[in-house]
Amino acid sequence: MTLQQAIEKLNRTEKAIYALNHATCIVSTDGETAAPRESWRARGESLAYLSELLYQQTQNPELEEALQTILAHREETDEITYRRAQVLQEDYEDMHVLPMEEYVAYGQLTNDAGAVWRQAKQESDYALFAPYLEKLIAARRRYASLKAPEKPVYDVLLDCYEKGATMAQLDPFFETVRRELTPLIAEFAKKPLTPPAFMSEVFPVAAQREFSDRIMALEGIDPARCTLGETEHPFTSGPNKWDVRITTHYHKEDVLASLYSVIHEGGHALYEMGVADELQYTCLGGGSTMGVHESQSRFYENLIGRSRAFAEPLLRAMKEFFPDQMRDVTEEELYRAVNLAKPSLIRTEADELTYSLHVMIRYELEKAMMAGDLTVPELPAAWNEMYRKYLGVTPPDDRQGVLQDSHWSFGGMGYFPSYALGSAYGVQMLRRMEKEMDVWGNVARGDLSPITAWLGEKIHRFGRLKEPMNVLQNAMGGPLDPTVYTDYLKEKFTPLLRA
Repeated sequence: MTLQQAIEKLNRTEKAIYALNHATCIVSTDGETAAPRESWRARGESLAYLSELLYQQTQNPELEEALQTILAHREETDEITYRRAQVLQEDYEDMHVLPMEEYVAYGQLTNDAGAVWRQAKQESDYALFAPYLEKLIAARRRYASLKAPEKPVYDVLLDCYEKGATMAQLDPFFETVRRELTPLIAEFAKKPLTPPAFMSEVFPVAAQREFSDRIMALEGIDPARCTLGETEHPFTSGPNKWDVRITTHYHKEDVLASLYSVIHEGGHALYEMGVADELQYTCLGGGSTMGVHESQSRFYENLIGRSRAFAEPLLRAMKEFFPDQMRDVTEEELYRAVNLAKPSLIRTEADELTYSLHVMIRYELEKAMMAGDLTVPELPAAWNEMYRKYLGVTPPDDRQGVLQDSHWSFGGMGYFPSYALGSAYGVQMLRRMEKEMDVWGNVARGDLSPITAWLGEKIHRFGRLKEPMNVLQNAMGGPLDPTVYTDYLKEKFTPLLRA
């Protein structure tokens, strides 16, 4: 096979892969948002067939020859084509860890498990979901044992979401977070929590929907390329930069929950929409790693969205949409309200200070589950005990405890650490950004475009073109240092404790 023939084969294959992924994405997103509850039964059949077609596209000796031909001609191949071959080879090897029948069956399992998880959460019935979790854990162990039998199972799964991540690296990271933040969290736990009066008001969902559109506009999200849907557990999806779907969940008694979900998922959307045009429809068209992706969502949600400077444009918008509820609220009161720190039960609604301990708990539980040291029946009690030990709170039911997150229902063991890593990555990006522009002046004016442009130049445009750690270190100005993250949190929250 000549180099030109190899490139033509790569192009044809990626065109087919993109189309199948596009269809899968839309069907899955519809299932999580607009489809009737019972539609999961038939949807599983469609997704299984699409995954079978996807597997067959790469189960092809001609493709393997094409990829090897391109990889053997680095000097004669442009950067994008070479990297496409490199990444597709990695994806090819990962997909073919399992025989096709198992690969397809796993896709059906996650579809079914997602539907059962939603019902189990609504009914606070862990026993309903437990049999599916047993199957998912067994499936992930099988995958890891086939992919890299010489490695611990959990290290293999971590690498799926954050390339190169291992327990040997993450244990010290979480130890630093725990050591540096636990004393301050303990002080906040003793402090009486006095939410401002506006937080007990009712915020009609219809008005919240309109308010969400304003927040997306404030964040600089193009509504012609990004829509907002509603779901049980907010997420972001999309097949390309011109079609990104974000979701939220509204609570009429808690306007901040949806507000920060929209800002968070909007950060994911801005990343996807910022990937270079020439990378679209290829394996390079998405985010680099989940940690990098979470660095962007949590950058907007917390570093910008919960900053003192952002209280000014945020309050203006809230007073426009909720004039009665926000009439007498000041910027300082709003800033303190969005940064109320107190150990709590729900990860997605946790304050910035305690958030990474929620992630650490899941990390420790996943390590034990994947090592076989913690069984599915034992999981709820272990969850509750770790919440009592590290955050001083105990879930009253499974809905607010072990069933609160969707990640295990789609086999996402190894995903959770990306949230904490992303938070830490983002702080180091912010520190570098502050040296190059007037970050807080722009935020106070409600102009986030210079910030998005900076992140676009350093992170977004590359998609998967560059090795993740190279992109990260370029944006952060050096390797990850968890103390930069913990120092930021202590500097922000110590004055709030004393207030």
